[in-house]
Amino acid sequence: MKYYLLSFATICFLVSCGEKTSKEKLVIYSPHGKELLGEFEKLYEKTHPNVDVQWLDMGSQEVFDRVRTESQNAQADIWWGAPATIFMRAEKMGLLEAYKPTWADKVPVSAKSKQDFWYGTFATPQVIAFNSNKLKAETAPKGWQEIVSPAWKGKVVMRNPLASGTLRSIFSAMLALSVTETGNEDRGWQWLRQLNKNTSTYAADPTQMYAKLGGENEAVTLWNMPDIVLQTSKNKYPFGYVFPEKGTIILTDAMAIVKGTKHLALAKDFYEFVNTEENLLLQAEKYYRIPARTDIPSEKLPAWLKAAKYTELAVDWNMVAEKEAEWMKKWDAEIKNKQK
Repeated sequence: MKYYLLSFATICFLVSCGEKTSKEKLVIYSPHGKELLGEFEKLYEKTHPNVDVQWLDMGSQEVFDRVRTESQNAQADIWWGAPATIFMRAEKMGLLEAYKPTWADKVPVSAKSKQDFWYGTFATPQVIAFNSNKLKAETAPKGWQEIVSPAWKGKVVMRNPLASGTLRSIFSAMLALSVTETGNEDRGWQWLRQLNKNTSTYAADPTQMYAKLGGENEAVTLWNMPDIVLQTSKNKYPFGYVFPEKGTIILTDAMAIVKGTKHLALAKDFYEFVNTEENLLLQAEKYYRIPARTDIPSEKLPAWLKAAKYTELAVDWNMVAEKEAEWMKKWDAEIKNKQK
């Protein structure tokens, strides 16, 4: 009797699997988190019942490494989310499929590939975030220099920069600004040394970083504004943030189709789907994302976005794209590992 029951269960499993695999699969690599990715999986499948959307949530640099490793046999169709500088590197390495979306002319020239290999979807401010149970905006670090002052030694928790496109871009932006403003990298390296001295923990993933930031020992970090606000509103973390004085680093968060996708038409359709005016407004309202498209009427934008006041730092992102890998290798060898 047990044998027949097992066989029946096995048959049911195989039948259900057959039904699942009969759908066309769309695989997305993204750092955008389970909340946003899960919602767009459901939204897309609702209007495309024959599609099975699958996503892997990982750091931006981890996505790049995976896409590069799989370049001879692509496993993903869409790469949704990473600083544009990482997409610039991927473009040079031939990892992306060219596609010009219908809204291509609605994105600034600085926020898209000249050859249509990637397009900006969001403009993402990088902020100084803090534990609001311990600090207020008035008592948190106000700017890039204050966070590396001795007063914050042992009170900074950071995401591991080697796996994070966000922090790789912040670190590299500080070095690029040093070159632009002083003629060399020295000031930037000194800033990174001081930040490392103040950092008590490099968290392996964002979840661990959030737990540390909301705990008892750490007080501040550098991270992107949308994720900080989302963790506060959705997961009730005690977080606040300030836009750094004298300028905020604004990353262009982009999207691309993976070279070698086995579902090109479907990938193009999803590309269009998440970047419609309606869906960008949904992402702005629920997930605090700032659309890169410039044609969305201001009166339709959520109140929080209209109230956001910051000054953008002028960063040479081409320099960042060219030098980032070299700079991060040096940071890991000569600052993080040597100092610690």
